[in-house]
Amino acid sequence: MRKIKIGSAWPLGSSITPNGVNFSVAAPYASSLELLIFKNENDDQPLETVTLNQANRSGDYWHVELEGLKEGCLYGYKVCLENNEKNNSLILDPCARGISGWNNYIRDHKKDSAKSYKHYLKGIVTERNYFNFKSHPRPKHKWNKTIIYELHVGGFTKNHDSNISENKKGTFIGLIEKIPYLKSLGITTIELLPIFAFDIYDAPKGLTNYWGYSPINWFTPHQGFIAGLNPFDARNQFKKFVEVCHDNQLEVILDVVYNHTAEGNKNGPIISWKGFGNQTYYHLDDNKNFQDVSGCGNSISANLPLVRKLIIESLRCWAIELG
Repeated sequence: MRKIKIGSAWPLGSSITPNGVNFSVAAPYASSLELLIFKNENDDQPLETVTLNQANRSGDYWHVELEGLKEGCLYGYKVCLENNEKNNSLILDPCARGISGWNNYIRDHKKDSAKSYKHYLKGIVTERNYFNFKSHPRPKHKWNKTIIYELHVGGFTKNHDSNISENKKGTFIGLIEKIPYLKSLGITTIELLPIFAFDIYDAPKGLTNYWGYSPINWFTPHQGFIAGLNPFDARNQFKKFVEVCHDNQLEVILDVVYNHTAEGNKNGPIISWKGFGNQTYYHLDDNKNFQDVSGCGNSISANLPLVRKLIIESLRCWAIELG
């Protein structure tokens, strides 16, 4: 029988402890939560379900520690809100540093789709090791000497004359092979268009989202930019790209998207943030409709301390853990 502890409210997301894994998520409008643990990404049902009650709550945060779990564990949440509204979706941890389930992911679920969790995204428990700045220090070019080249990871190496092997085209690993070319241009800095995990299906019917301004998560490198099908490789492949850039005196900066998400308005899907209460993360008007100042369906309420904390944690993840 697995030993279950109250756990800690910090750090956010899933974090490896000496004895297992600690889970913490912000859900101020929840009355109870269920943490679902999965063995495989395509499983219809969880391996185990752990119910969190008020003993697992510290203010706005719900937390629990499960002994015996390890890196690579898959998980998600089910949330019952204070108004007894319990949606049947499997909710992705907003602070997950890895995401699994892309092969069977369906954006628009029916309301009664709780009979199977096969088509939902699931968080992955990952390491949180700091980037090795000692071996791969940042170049730290002066601003008045900085020349920035902005590019799209998915498109930069896909041309037939890019001379990149087919299985590496459109990926961080493939981009490594173009570093000599980029250096030959005299640039000092590579700026990547959005690389946060985004929803390619957030697009008009028959099309896919190419540019990435539709984040599903603020902590995980986009799966479409990873060579191979293993979601566990996402962090390592991105880190490798940054390491090689630093070794070649190239800085890496990101175009980030913190003003809206892929969940859209009331007609959009419940993937992550919505599941913990719309008013937790989104601007709502007096009639509880989503405010939309960006034209993308919703607007993040970054004025709220809880949301600012999540954004800062995301920035720290990319800067300190991923380099």
